[in-house]
Amino acid sequence: MTGMEIWNNPSCSKCAAARTALDEAGVGYALRPYLDRPPSAAELAEVLRRLDARPWDVCRTQEPAAVALGMADWPRDEAAEPRWIEAMVAAPELIQRPLLLLDDGSALVGRTAGALAEALRRTAVTPGTAAQPGLVTPGSAATPGSGAEPGPGAIAPADPPHLVG
Repeated sequence: MTGMEIWNNPSCSKCAAARTALDEAGVGYALRPYLDRPPSAAELAEVLRRLDARPWDVCRTQEPAAVALGMADWPRDEAAEPRWIEAMVAAPELIQRPLLLLDDGSALVGRTAGALAEALRRTAVTPGTAAQPGLVTPGSAATPGSGAEPGPGAIAPADPPHLVG
């Protein structure tokens, strides 16, 4: 396994740190510019499942859009989850970043050195098989129509993988 999808905000220093760490480790990734291509409610719900998190766990409640909605005071129970998800889909800047969607089906919020180290551990590359930094590898999320884009300087595979399932 040599890849992941990063929900990326190009002006975010934490996203830049994640890209740098992955590039230095030779881990392939695909960038999803989630501010330009917001997830659907179903996609965000799937990411939350992969994170084993609730919507409020990855919501940036201090963002102006969240403050305007009064989200800090919203209920945090199962019945309120759709409301949280819809708000984050409508205003994707509310979604914590960077989200790292690993090829093994798990996900992490890559804001800390510890989370990035865990992502690297889970995507351990066998010596001699490291992907080129930013390389979109077969099995990565950057397949036609996925909304993901190769990282800066990425080289797309000659025959892009097909979507499965």
